[in-house]
Amino acid sequence: MIAITAFVAAISLVAAQQIGNYTPEVHPLLPTWKCTTSGGCVQQNTSIVLDYNYRWIHEVGGYGSCTTSSGVNATLCPNEAECSQKCAVEGVDYAGYGIATSNDSLTLHQYLQNNGTTSNESPRVYLLGSDGNYEMLQLLGQELRYDIDVSTVVCGENGALYLSEMDPTGGRSQENPAGANYGAGYCDAQCPVETWINGTLNTNSQGYCCNEMDIWEANANATALTPHPCEGSTCDKSGCGFNPYAQGDQSFYGNGGTVNTLQPFTVITQFYTNDNTTTGNLTEIRRLYIQNGKLIPNAVSTSTSGLDSITASWCSSSDSVASSLGGLTTMGQALGKGMVLVFSIWNDSGQYMNWLDSGSNGPCSSTAGNPTTIESQTPGTYVTFSNIRWGDIGSTFST
Repeated sequence: MIAITAFVAAISLVAAQQIGNYTPEVHPLLPTWKCTTSGGCVQQNTSIVLDYNYRWIHEVGGYGSCTTSSGVNATLCPNEAECSQKCAVEGVDYAGYGIATSNDSLTLHQYLQNNGTTSNESPRVYLLGSDGNYEMLQLLGQELRYDIDVSTVVCGENGALYLSEMDPTGGRSQENPAGANYGAGYCDAQCPVETWINGTLNTNSQGYCCNEMDIWEANANATALTPHPCEGSTCDKSGCGFNPYAQGDQSFYGNGGTVNTLQPFTVITQFYTNDNTTTGNLTEIRRLYIQNGKLIPNAVSTSTSGLDSITASWCSSSDSVASSLGGLTTMGQALGKGMVLVFSIWNDSGQYMNWLDSGSNGPCSSTAGNPTTIESQTPGTYVTFSNIRWGDIGSTFST
């Protein structure tokens, strides 16, 4: 009995050591709505949580960092088990990361300015349920709607809203008691290599891959809708995306366009199945907009015979990688099981976001997206998401 008691106490101590007590974690509230055609929309008690990798992780009972500029502190973190025992993760000041909520809206700032100094925050947050786990959106045969303001999101910026097939608990375990409550467990189809995987040390520097559905990658000049299916550690990193500008309609989306990005608007994304149920095979991803009370159908492609949505046949024929991974069928399976809603704003020091908004993809110059230029000329860039609703097709909006 004494041995059992000591063992239980040791487990409790290890768990307690992993969550710091210097800064309490207080999740900003972000109410959302789940809708049905028969019952209308019901408010959900949701909030947001900042990604685990953005946080201060330090030695238990002290201030020494468990990470260094070149990786991890080898003394504190020689292996996963010791790192979990010796290191603690802290809560954060959300405003200090450029994150603000008000009623049902979320605003993310790329940069913060304070006393003449500019800091690059580039926040990434996740939708959290009232139970301390991620809110899992099951969107197969359903739709997702939100309002958005991209009027200050300049060339080279990406104000993104997307879905990731993360673990609902954030990988919560004895070695990761923080879990989703502290933003653990991120993965996507680019297979990112990060210091922490599911809240524990990434000892092998491995990439963490999972299905990703990019609902919205955009600034005020270009937008893309892109599924990225995966099978194991093999993912369709490019995806069979729909960008109105790249599809030939260069006046549809932008400043003064059919969808005028100088003003707020509503985005609706619908996921149709072959039998119009929530268990069938995903066959089409359709996009609609609403602005000033007017329903706006998606742009019509001039380069692919009038295409105005992402269909299973087009995706497979235009993207050999997607085809080899099951295409929309694989993407639909992830949507059916449930995915985590992710919000972020970021820029691209490697490619200047040219894949989104320059050349054949948009009207921006090839150098406009240089982060140094953005920081010096438009450091106030931000994106705002609000009025987030999901549910039966046709239940989240009316015009």
